[in-house]
Amino acid sequence: MRTITSRDSLEVGQSIQDGETLVSAGGSFELGFFSPGVPTKRYFGVWYRDSDSSGNSTVVWVANRDIPIQSNSSGVLKLTENGILQLLNGSTNSTIWSSNTTGKASGGSIAKLLDSGNLVVQNGQSAEEENFLWQSFDYPCDTLMPGMKLGLNFVTGFEFDRSLSSWKSAEDPAVGEYSMKIDPRGYPQIMEFKGSVKYFRKGPWNGLNLPGYLTPENQYRHHFVLDKTQVYYEFEILDRSIFLQYKLQPSGNNIGSVWKKYETRTEVAVVAVPTVDGYNGCGSYAFCGSNAICMVDAASIATCECLKGYVPKFPQQWDMLNWSDGCVRKSSLSCNNTNSFLSYSEIKVPDTSSSWYNQTMNLEECNEHGNLKKKVGIAVGVIIFGLISCVSIVIIKKPGFARIIQRNRQRQKVTDLPTFDFSVLVKATGNFSCSNKIGEGGFGSVYKGTLTNGEELAVKRLSKKSKQGLEEFKNEVVLIAKLQHRNLVKLLGCCIQGEEKILVYEYMPNKSLDYFVFDEVRKRTLDWIKRFNIMDGIARGLLYLHQESRLRIIHRDLKTSNILLDANLNPKISDFGLARTFLGDQLDANTNRVAGT
Repeated sequence: MRTITSRDSLEVGQSIQDGETLVSAGGSFELGFFSPGVPTKRYFGVWYRDSDSSGNSTVVWVANRDIPIQSNSSGVLKLTENGILQLLNGSTNSTIWSSNTTGKASGGSIAKLLDSGNLVVQNGQSAEEENFLWQSFDYPCDTLMPGMKLGLNFVTGFEFDRSLSSWKSAEDPAVGEYSMKIDPRGYPQIMEFKGSVKYFRKGPWNGLNLPGYLTPENQYRHHFVLDKTQVYYEFEILDRSIFLQYKLQPSGNNIGSVWKKYETRTEVAVVAVPTVDGYNGCGSYAFCGSNAICMVDAASIATCECLKGYVPKFPQQWDMLNWSDGCVRKSSLSCNNTNSFLSYSEIKVPDTSSSWYNQTMNLEECNEHGNLKKKVGIAVGVIIFGLISCVSIVIIKKPGFARIIQRNRQRQKVTDLPTFDFSVLVKATGNFSCSNKIGEGGFGSVYKGTLTNGEELAVKRLSKKSKQGLEEFKNEVVLIAKLQHRNLVKLLGCCIQGEEKILVYEYMPNKSLDYFVFDEVRKRTLDWIKRFNIMDGIARGLLYLHQESRLRIIHRDLKTSNILLDANLNPKISDFGLARTFLGDQLDANTNRVAGT
């Protein structure tokens, strides 16, 4: 039973017990303790007071989302003299959560629930944002609300990474597997990740709004800020009779909920992100491959078509509705000034993470610059042209690729793969620190790396003393770059700089299978269902290599240490340095030396 107080704030020394709540001045939001699932697990948070048709309030922020209070009616929130909010377990008097106050209280602190849903700690009575010692809007959970920023602060070294993260389930607010954030590489864009893997690309700011957010201009206004100190997106509501929020659900869907005062709440799927059991089409990252456009017809069926001047890379696969390999040019670019940009409208622009941009260049100057770049051999691709108070935004995509050439059976294979600068990998791995080493084999050592945008990597560095050399390195690059399967580890790029030869993979948080099966404690966590799923995944990966992929591949070094496990214990086959390719009609082959372990 809740006791609703008339207060919207706490002063130093005051507290809220479990069962008591604060309500914002306008009555829109309420703050207190709640249980979304198990009654004995209590959380402290903020919810929107207007209920849905089933009578449930919508939780928009949770303080202790990963550490519930385990006993009912024992939680206490208080404000200390230093302006810090403390959440205590009243039974043990232990601190469950506290606010990370950045300023110093000088005139007496006040914690206040604003009618925007923002819980703030003010320095004195001033309600100006510059006097906030702390605010919950700096630490979003799964919900983006009006006035809340989604973005990064470059000055603080990404201290405030304002990103969304889904709940684990509808009854568990702990951090789930999906996250949504701004990727600052190239021209910034909003990306959704499943773990560390790119799952859905919302897209970049086009000068007016974000692709897909079709909201009436008389009701909502979008803001996008990009300068040397920060990048962020936010929106505001102009029609005060409406409330809108975007929630990243445990399934990965991004749902917009709209309320109109005194009327029933409605929910609309603002972004059709694919789920494991649901729609799998244009929402999937790189669904159509490169140089292609994904379209959804009236029957909600996704299809792909090549850009003008391009044809399917593998026509037979294309005819079988497998578009993942994308399209290639009909003919190469000419080295004169006759090449110009083609105009496309009402489409989401391609991935801009490898782009550069110019905020002052107009369309004609961009076109001339593109032709100049073609002359010096740099690929120039996509352009966005939008107006913000007569200021043009121009983006030119300039991918950086390494071209790996391998000759085999009188045929030459050419593979294009994104490259990483060696200095970036040095910083990401802490100068290849031993504390970041996660594996070691005949190839060399593998390190965990974290980029400045938070993306996690597995960095495989070729040892100078390795028995496996350049040929094995080329072999792995060529093979893995061509393979796409959920049970094969994904190669993100490589680095060839001086004597350094490095492969960069998606990061697998659960390490490898041998980490579990050869440990007396950890192997007990693998019940029969988990073991069966791992075996099934390995078999599916091998079936793909042996029969379903364009290249028929024999791994030749399959062992538990080469089976990596993602956050959900899904297996992914890795380490293709000793793999062997077969011709389409070849059934057997002889090796000249012992391969593998």
